Amino acid sequence: MPGQAQLLPPVNGSTQSDNSAGSGRARSDMTVPASGYEPAIISTPQPTTLSAPMLWPEMQAAERPEPPKPVRVAPPNEFESYVSDIVGKPLRRFGSDMLVPESRDFTAPSTTAVPDDYRLNPGDRLRVDLSGSVQANGVVLTIDSEGRIFVPKVGPVSVAGVRYGDVREAVARQISRQFRNFDLQVSIARLKGLTVYVTGFAERPGAYTVNSLSTLVNAVLAAGGPSAGGSFRSIQLRRNGALVSDFDLYDLLLRGDKSGDAALQSGDVIFIAPTGALVAVIGSVNREAIYEVGPDETVETALRYAGGTSSVADATRLLLFDSLGRRELGWQELAPADARTRIAQRGDVIRVLSDIGIARPIGTQPVLITLSGEVAKPGRYYVAPGTRLSDVVTQAGGLTRDAFPYASVITRQSVKAQQKESFDRAVKDMELLLSTQPLVSVNRAQLATEGNRQLIQSVVAQMQTREPTGRLVFDLPVSAAQLPGDLIVENNDSVYVPTRPVTVGVFGAVPTPASFAYDSGRTIGDFVKSAGGVQKLGDKSEIFVVRANGTVIANGRSTLKASALPGDLVFIPVNADRGEFWARLRDISSSLFGGVIGAASVAAVVQ
Repeated sequence: MPGQAQLLPPVNGSTQSDNSAGSGRARSDMTVPASGYEPAIISTPQPTTLSAPMLWPEMQAAERPEPPKPVRVAPPNEFESYVSDIVGKPLRRFGSDMLVPESRDFTAPSTTAVPDDYRLNPGDRLRVDLSGSVQANGVVLTIDSEGRIFVPKVGPVSVAGVRYGDVREAVARQISRQFRNFDLQVSIARLKGLTVYVTGFAERPGAYTVNSLSTLVNAVLAAGGPSAGGSFRSIQLRRNGALVSDFDLYDLLLRGDKSGDAALQSGDVIFIAPTGALVAVIGSVNREAIYEVGPDETVETALRYAGGTSSVADATRLLLFDSLGRRELGWQELAPADARTRIAQRGDVIRVLSDIGIARPIGTQPVLITLSGEVAKPGRYYVAPGTRLSDVVTQAGGLTRDAFPYASVITRQSVKAQQKESFDRAVKDMELLLSTQPLVSVNRAQLATEGNRQLIQSVVAQMQTREPTGRLVFDLPVSAAQLPGDLIVENNDSVYVPTRPVTVGVFGAVPTPASFAYDSGRTIGDFVKSAGGVQKLGDKSEIFVVRANGTVIANGRSTLKASALPGDLVFIPVNADRGEFWARLRDISSSLFGGVIGAASVAAVVQ
C-alpha cells in the first residue's frame, strides 16, 4: 500500500532466537525482496520525533530546574571561635572551605559520560536509531512510570533497572520479533533528575532534585554540607530503611578515596550525624585547622590529619592544652612517644613549636671552616660537630715552617656579633665625650663653635663606618709553633696563619710615622725614638701597643720600656686635655687624621 510501512513477515520462534543472539544484525541466509522493496519506517508523532538527537545538555536548557541558591558559609561554632582567639586569626573546621560560595561546583556535570553500569529509571529518555530493513532516525522514547518504552510497530520494551550497557541488547531482542536485517543504536537523550532527602545536621536540610549520575557527596554539598554541629566523619545513606553507606568525608579530602561515595537513587535519604570530638592543631604544621577525631584516635592521628609537622617544626616535642580542664591545667609538653598513645579528647588544642631562630649547641652544629695562609693544604673543610682546631689543621697537612702561629687571625661570626654590639656602644660613649669636652673647658665659649661640632660629627661618622672583625685573641707565646689546639671550631670559622713579620710600626703623634725593621732586644721606646720621638701634642701617658696576636698593652709611660715583638703597632695619641688641641685639630687632621682617629677609638674601647 502506498505510504504505508512495508514489513517483512513475522519471524518464527527459532529464527527469533537466532536473530536476538546477533543483537539485531542481519543473518547471511535471510533474503530480501529483489524489487519493489521499501524499508519499514518507525516514527512517532511530533514533537517526539526529532530530526537530530536532543542530548541532555540541550534538553536540559528548557527543563533545567532553578539552580540552588549560593551556599552560605556555616557560622563558626563555639570551639572555632575560642581557638581563633588563641591563635589570633580565624581558624575553621577542616573541610569547611569546600562549602564557600567561591568553591568549585561539586554537582555532577551535565556533560558527564553515562557509565555502562548506570541503571535506567522512569523519566529517562532514550534515542533510538535504526537502519537496514527498518529505519528510525533520532526517535526519542521516554521510559514511563511502569519502566517501559513503547517502540512503534514493535510494542513495549521493559528497560527500567536495566544497565545502560545492556539496553541495546534488550531493545534489539524485542525488535527482532518483528524485523530482520537491521542495525540498532541506542543512546541516552536525557536523564531525569532524582529526588533525594538530606536530613540531620545539614546546613540546609530538605528535598533536592539532583542529576541521575549524582552521588552521596554531590547531594550533601548541594545542601551546604554539614552545619556547625554536623559531622564530616559520618554521613549515612539509607534506601528503603536500610543503611547503604556510612561515608567519611575525610576519606575523600585526605586520601582521595571515594569508594564509599555511593550512587543515588530516587527516594534516598541522607542523614548527617552530629559532630564528634573536635580538636585544634596549630603552629608549625602543614594545615592549621580544627579536626574531628574518632573515639580511639590519638594526638598523633590528629597531627596526620594536619598534614604532619612542617619543615621548620621542632618534631621532638609538642604542647597540649586541655581547654576543658579535665586533666592538666595549662600547656603540657608531650614527646613523640606520648603523642602516639595519648587519646585526643574534645576541646584539646595541639601546638607544634617552630625550630626557627633557636641557637643550637656547638656540639650539634655542622661545621664548615676555612684555613688559609701558611697551611700545607689551604681550603674549606667540612668537619663533624665538636671537632678541635688541631684536628682540622692535621687534616690540612699541618703548618708550614714559615708559619707564625702567634699572629694567627681566627675570626668567628658569633664573636663578630658581640664585638659589633660593644663597638657601637663605645662609639656612642666617645661621641658623648667629644661633644661635652668644650662645655667643661675654661674657654668653652671659644671651643663650642659650629666648626668644632661638625668636626666631632665627622669623627663619629668615620668611626661608625668601621666594622668589627670578629677576631679571637689568644695569649700564645711568641715562639709558639702550633695554633690553640683545644679550641672547638664553629661553623664559618676562618683561620689565617701569616708568615713571621719583620717590622714594628709606629704611628700617631710622632714626626715620621713608619714601619721599622724588627730587631730583637729593642724596646717600644727604641722604635718610638726611631720615628722621631713623641711630639709636644702627644700624650705619653696614653701610649698603647697592639700586638700581632691582637692583644693591647696600655700601661702608660711604662709601655715605652716593654720589649718589642715582631708585628707590634705602636700608637701615640694626641693629648685631648691640652688647650690648643681643639684649635690645632683641624690643621693637623689632614696629615694625622687616620692615626689620631684610630688611636682615639682603640683608647676609648680599652678604657
